[in-house]
Amino acid sequence: PAARQAVGSTRLKSCEASHCNRTGVYFMKNQYIEGDESTFVQQQEKSAGVTLEPLEIPFSVCKVTDYNGIDIDQPFVFSGRTDQEKSLVCPTDLVPDHTLARDDEWRAFRICGELDFSLIGILAKISTILAENEIGIFAISTYNTDYILTKEKNFDKALQVLADAGYEIRH
Repeated sequence: PAARQAVGSTRLKSCEASHCNRTGVYFMKNQYIEGDESTFVQQQEKSAGVTLEPLEIPFSVCKVTDYNGIDIDQPFVFSGRTDQEKSLVCPTDLVPDHTLARDDEWRAFRICGELDFSLIGILAKISTILAENEIGIFAISTYNTDYILTKEKNFDKALQVLADAGYEIRH
């Protein structure tokens, strides 16, 4: 049977009988990654250098009839309009009276730095890690920056699993 043997602080190699190869199980911050060493390195590189900054503001996600009375010059006011609805995400204390529906108790963190459009997979990797830990998200992107919102009850867990996956959390 295969035996796992720690090699260094980040690699566990599967060995059978008297030979070992470069495929195996690699360990990264409490995650086992099946595959070869290049898979492990690619996984590590996706989170390496990415910093997340928690925002200390409670948010609400709303459906509104119109944008009258909403001060879009306030920080962290996001609007979205389709042919079927008008939505608003904003600090809870800025929610207008004329909402059709609202969902409170959201918290957010930003993915720090200006994210060039050619960068692929940053948001997907974060959302995958959170989904694997049964944490739902609401994502918002601006020209330069992505924001991830989770429900307040899951926020600390979300930051912890992302820290465990190698993301730096700026406090």
